[in-house]
Amino acid sequence: MNPSILVVDDDPDIRNVIGIALERAGMHVHQAANGRLALEQLRRHQADLVVLDIGMPVMDGVECCKAIRASSHVPIVFLTAHDDEVDRIVGFELGADDYVSKPFSPRELLLRIKAILARGKQAVGITRHGDLTLDSERHICALAGKDLALTATEFSVLEILSARPGIVVGRGAMIDKAYGGNNTLSGRTVDSHVRNIRAKAAALGYADVIETVRGVGLRLGNCIAGPCTA
Repeated sequence: MNPSILVVDDDPDIRNVIGIALERAGMHVHQAANGRLALEQLRRHQADLVVLDIGMPVMDGVECCKAIRASSHVPIVFLTAHDDEVDRIVGFELGADDYVSKPFSPRELLLRIKAILARGKQAVGITRHGDLTLDSERHICALAGKDLALTATEFSVLEILSARPGIVVGRGAMIDKAYGGNNTLSGRTVDSHVRNIRAKAAALGYADVIETVRGVGLRLGNCIAGPCTA
């Protein structure tokens, strides 16, 4: 089945340019001119990914992202007129999966979208480690049976670490594997997603889901409830 993409931007020309590129690639496209209309669209049509402009009237992309993340893990790609790493980090901490600065190439955006959608299809099966269970086919993550709600990219980060428990993965390797080799990202981007995962796991009583090996990278922790052991 062809993926369904929701494109949200207050500029109709940008929506149309993106829409044409995605439709030529065989994707179904829905459009919305602001965050409020985007939420209405999502209630009517299930989307496989949302392309979301940050600066919009009525409801901007930040508020729309917060509203989406309150009930959905659908991948979100932010569009923004700013190319500041601080803005990107804030976007990732809100739950965005990728970030594209304007002006952008429709081909680049298409490749980013394809990479995110492909990540959701690569791994198959169920992985268990300590109290952690990852069901890749259904995109379900749980700790001792309690749902750990992760975005697509957060899930991918944890999935990469769980594939080889105990093995340290450097931030550069993580960018290659979890972000499709996006060379515009930095280690701080990885750190922001790891911070999100840790905070969500800590809320369930798990402080050691991901361990940092200083100067080297990241590895999966014991995933046992209780205080951090590393």
